[in-house]
Amino acid sequence: MMDNFLHEFKDAWRRPNNALPQIIIINVIVFLVLAVLNVFGKIFGFSVISDFVYDQFSIPPLFADFILRPWTLITYAFAHSLHSIFHILFNMLVLYWFGKLIVEYLGNQKLINLYVLGALAGGLLYLFVYNFVPFYAENSNFHGMVGASAAVYAITVAAATLVPNYTFFLLFFGPVKIKYIAGFYIIISFLGSVGGNAGGNVAHLGGALMGFVYIKQLQGGTDWGAWIGGVMRFFKSFFVSQPKMKVSSNQKKTKSYSTASSKSSSTASNIADQAEIDKILDKISQSGYESLSKEEKQKLFNASKKG
Repeated sequence: MMDNFLHEFKDAWRRPNNALPQIIIINVIVFLVLAVLNVFGKIFGFSVISDFVYDQFSIPPLFADFILRPWTLITYAFAHSLHSIFHILFNMLVLYWFGKLIVEYLGNQKLINLYVLGALAGGLLYLFVYNFVPFYAENSNFHGMVGASAAVYAITVAAATLVPNYTFFLLFFGPVKIKYIAGFYIIISFLGSVGGNAGGNVAHLGGALMGFVYIKQLQGGTDWGAWIGGVMRFFKSFFVSQPKMKVSSNQKKTKSYSTASSKSSSTASNIADQAEIDKILDKISQSGYESLSKEEKQKLFNASKKG
């Protein structure tokens, strides 16, 4: 099991449809870079620079500050507190456990959708309460917020909404259905929404609500995160060149066609069938088994009997 875990992260950037390890690695890298900058900034007296960099990942509570760095509505979800390693450790563990379920049942892209939408929902609710709810506006600490928790809560609640009776085996507790784990997280954040980390807990609740609504909408046939895949493909097109189609002249192929045997025709048919199966498997990895049509499921079943 540990070997599979290490292999999954070792080849994170070489394997397609592998968003979960990639998101975790990005979070860890951002944490380490900010932590190293913070240490050297304090030792060598350039804390102004390290603080400036950190601010680019910290979403401020007031609109007047937020409009000067609106990108923090996303970047805050990839940074964590530098004062305690348990902040990032806990978030990444929960993300891995529940993220595996989302990938297994819904596919790679839905995990990305939930992470982004959860971060947006948490950040927007955080901004709303600190600018329109007197209790929070009067108690703002003006330090801003970082953390993947809102995105993680979205994924956790989404998994619990999708497969509520799925069971995790917890140390000291034994088998526990994930709907109870998600419920416990929500209660803790609700109780903490008036405490020392009020803003963070409010963001957790925003992410949790998004996770629930996203799955309910998805079950109704609407994917609230469809636009995220489009945005990703748009930016990816600038960095990944599209393969060019090679067209051969008919004259060069006439001879090969005329000498083709029934064996080569059969081989070509097998290659075509395998290519179609590969496309179906890629679709499962991307969007989950339930995204397949009846014809695709039948083809996959027939291929399994041949094997």
